[in-house]
Amino acid sequence: MTIFMPWVTSLTPKLLFAPLLATATEAEPSMVLAGVLLSLVVIYFASKVGGELSNSLGFPPVLGELVGGVIVGLSALHLLVFAEGGANGSESAIMNFLELTAGLSPDAAEATFKVQSEVISILSELGVIILLFEVGLQSNLKELLAAGIQATIVACVGVAVPFAAGTLGLMTLFGVPAIPAIFAGAALTATSIGITSKVLSELGQLQSKEGQIIVGAAVIDDVLGIIVLAVVASLAKTGEVDISNVIYLIISSTVFLVGAILLGKFFNNSFVAIADKLQTRGQLVIPALIFAFILSYIGAAIHLEAILGAFAAGLIFDETDKRKELEKQMEPIADVAVPIFFVCVGAKTNLGVLNPAVPANREGLIIAIFLIVVAILGKVVTGAAVWGQGNINRLAIGVGMIPRGEVGLVFAGVGSASGVLSPPLEAAIIMMVIITTFLAPPLLRIVFKSGGGEIKSETLV
Repeated sequence: MTIFMPWVTSLTPKLLFAPLLATATEAEPSMVLAGVLLSLVVIYFASKVGGELSNSLGFPPVLGELVGGVIVGLSALHLLVFAEGGANGSESAIMNFLELTAGLSPDAAEATFKVQSEVISILSELGVIILLFEVGLQSNLKELLAAGIQATIVACVGVAVPFAAGTLGLMTLFGVPAIPAIFAGAALTATSIGITSKVLSELGQLQSKEGQIIVGAAVIDDVLGIIVLAVVASLAKTGEVDISNVIYLIISSTVFLVGAILLGKFFNNSFVAIADKLQTRGQLVIPALIFAFILSYIGAAIHLEAILGAFAAGLIFDETDKRKELEKQMEPIADVAVPIFFVCVGAKTNLGVLNPAVPANREGLIIAIFLIVVAILGKVVTGAAVWGQGNINRLAIGVGMIPRGEVGLVFAGVGSASGVLSPPLEAAIIMMVIITTFLAPPLLRIVFKSGGGEIKSETLV
């Protein structure tokens, strides 16, 4: 074995990064691999420390991952910066470290940095595909259909009001171009079902009328949000608002999602039969990922988003007898892939553009305040859409729809990757996600107490 190890070691980076290195011949393959490995060390360290601290304070771990990314990224330590964001090799602390410790030549540092940052960006995009597959897997179709007309109307109001108010407000008040304004407005539509259900469970309100409407509406919000995201992301690629194109995207997104789910009902039995016959490791999760990646490819190929296909695949597998087992096997994969996405979103965000001490930044700060106000009020009004329920806490329903959490970060991440968002607008969206998610837990406690609801101690198993 020792005879072949030097050959294998020297060849591995070239095999892994050959396609990327073809466009950057001056990059050093071994240094690209070293840079990627150090970047992953930074990402996982930031995600774990941030997640643990956030969890200990009673907030969702995903927020800690985001804040950890902000600290190690462009806003602070510059351990994780990206060429597509305008950074260069000299700004990367990792490249500087490789020059000092691993013999990276200054001449090759810039090319090495570009390839290394591109690899991390690709891993980040893979992470969001895994995330949306897991979200689809956890979104029960039967619960979605059983949520009822009340939850459906709450969800529709919770999508339409903040989207319209945010988009029109940005265009008329701040002169933001149509495409970025639409993207920011779309980011306001999200509701984090994971954060909402966790808080309701801790308050003992998950099985209350309010809790059932909130969770049902949040599930429907996820579906509507994914369709909206697919539409606006595709608009960002074309660079213009074409009504016929918008109609095409809405119809194609809906047909693709519904068609994939209907066809999936015929696929379920075949999938279970195939999984039962396979004998090697990964007999369940590997075929599932193959199917998810195929649907993701189809979504991208028809000019939608890959994440729409991943979400549809998750919904399909939710109907199989193997769902619980598959969900359990996906957890370690998501634990490895998803933090890359969240930390990278934070790392690419330059919160310095919101510094009020710099006169040029004040407009961005005002935009952030505007988005936060619209994000809160746009969801609070959803409680007014509930009718025929005499003794119900409508304010609690509205407040329960406020947190954007990981769903809002998906919008920010896709917008950042598309290049459609300006740095101030991207930072404003990130601030909106952080503030709404931090505000929701204490506000829910207050409104349930003020509404006469009894706060119990309850946890979900």
